[in-house]
Amino acid sequence: MVEKFGTCLKKYFPRGPKIEMEFVISISLVILTLVMFNMRKTVTISVDGKNIKAVTLGHSYRKVLASNGIKIGPRDKVVPSLDSKVKDKSKLTIKRAVRVEVEVDGKKLSTESAEDSVEKLLKSENIRISNLDRVYPSREHAILRGMKIVVTRVQIKDLKESRAIKYETVLKNDAQIKYGDKKLLQEGQNGEKEIVTRVTYENGKEVSRKTMREIVKKEPVKKVVAVGTLTGNTLSRGESIDYARSVKMKATAYTADYQSTGKRPGDPAFGITASGTVARRDTEKYSSIAVDPRVIPLGTKLYVEGYGYAVAEDTGGAIKGNRVDLFFNSNSEASNWGVKWVDVYVIG
Repeated sequence: MVEKFGTCLKKYFPRGPKIEMEFVISISLVILTLVMFNMRKTVTISVDGKNIKAVTLGHSYRKVLASNGIKIGPRDKVVPSLDSKVKDKSKLTIKRAVRVEVEVDGKKLSTESAEDSVEKLLKSENIRISNLDRVYPSREHAILRGMKIVVTRVQIKDLKESRAIKYETVLKNDAQIKYGDKKLLQEGQNGEKEIVTRVTYENGKEVSRKTMREIVKKEPVKKVVAVGTLTGNTLSRGESIDYARSVKMKATAYTADYQSTGKRPGDPAFGITASGTVARRDTEKYSSIAVDPRVIPLGTKLYVEGYGYAVAEDTGGAIKGNRVDLFFNSNSEASNWGVKWVDVYVIG
């Protein structure tokens, strides 16, 4: 460049004295040197975190890299841009692209990227991901050489369907209907319910199903059938009654006294049954007896062989299972009864 400058001076000053010519050339060289010094810029080039100092007269970063033998790949990221104007004491950052593999939508994509994160890489490759989609490694994970990124498409759908609610059949004993016969009292009707099921799909395949809610749209109507329990039979003593069933039971006897009940006259509960009635022995109508409510419900009318008609009104600590305790008005009557196995007929 200096030689060209000297040649240029000789062209415009061909006849001047030699000393004057040399003086002009010297002054010009000094000026040129000062100009070139002022045009010189220092740039720090950072390549994947490693810094290189470079001095340049170039006007663009592209020329800076070319003069330093640094090549840029098509996927490398350079900041500032290669064609931007060089500034003194500036820093040029280069991030080299690395090869990664992306598995998404049934395809495998091999690409190079210099992006900072998995999410930015996917965006740069025009791979859209929803908030439900699963990405491995995570979307915030830094890009590493040779890494494999897997995108699992996730879909959630709420499915609605109507289902029938089957009606129940209720059987009711009816002592007014002959044993074994049945009578329809109420026709049954199915109800209807709406079921909302949440189904989760991964890459188009169902992976889970969960019932979210059930809404009854129509209540079912029970079917009610009366079942006859009326039977006509002759008791052992020749008396004929209608009864539903008979049970062989152990029969004992008790009175209202302290020995049987643990209560004395004057006690508010003296002579009162578990049903709240006054214990009685009525040979013309119904007498009070104690039962195990798990076997014979309280309030059931009975006929006890050798004792007569009775109502299950009382209970007792020792009256368990197939056992009844018959009430008598006196200790002598209770003592005469003793303990017997008798047939007990359920009549209502």
